[in-house]
Amino acid sequence: MALIETESLILKCYSLAEADKIVVLFTEDHGVVRAVAKGAKRLKSKFGSGLEPFSIVRITYFEKEGVELVSVQNIELLRSYFAAASDPEFLIKFTYLADLIVALSPPHDPNETLYRMVKACLETAEVDNARLLAIGVYFEIWLLRLTGLLPEWRRCSVCEREFLDGEITDLSANFQLLCTNCRRASSGRTIDQSHRTIYTAVQRLSPEKFTLAHGNERTHLAELSVVLKRIISQAIGREVSTEQAFSIYNSR
Repeated sequence: MALIETESLILKCYSLAEADKIVVLFTEDHGVVRAVAKGAKRLKSKFGSGLEPFSIVRITYFEKEGVELVSVQNIELLRSYFAAASDPEFLIKFTYLADLIVALSPPHDPNETLYRMVKACLETAEVDNARLLAIGVYFEIWLLRLTGLLPEWRRCSVCEREFLDGEITDLSANFQLLCTNCRRASSGRTIDQSHRTIYTAVQRLSPEKFTLAHGNERTHLAELSVVLKRIISQAIGREVSTEQAFSIYNSR
């Protein structure tokens, strides 16, 4: 049995028996971890408000070989997003994003870059939740990139020619882009220069700088998010959207 202490983001909590909770954690050092917090539902629980979704905590837990659920021993609250999560749009968006972390991150597989990105998105959304759409697109692109699922959109997937400024491209069935010369028939879904600019900007800017630069481009952000959700849905084998996030969690 190992005693582990690490920083973690609380993704989800749900009831277990009369007094306990299951906690889904995204830890800085150990990836996605599922834990039992015994007595967490009691009025005088030692965990206090540390189990609120999207809280950043310092957590100590016991991990036993061969047992999936670890046992939470202590939680120190480092930062709470309780006030921001009282906004339904913030709650829905980040519940959806938390579901994507669980769906695309193997358990106990550390990803420090992804962890830092999630924290940066939370901090940015707390300051300006009017740009949650931009935060969602930022998160989706980076999650796909860090899991090796993000397609290359700088050049045609057939002739490998880099796209020209202003060039309209065709989105293929496998989410690659085709130039006008290489496409055999239009797929009905085009990706223009504005989409590709946003796509590139996400990968070179912080969440704060990206939302400031592109947060008002709601039409292109929404169109791009539709494509990203299709890529994610194919990867995890089920339809997913922001509005479905709560039901997806509850079905686990």
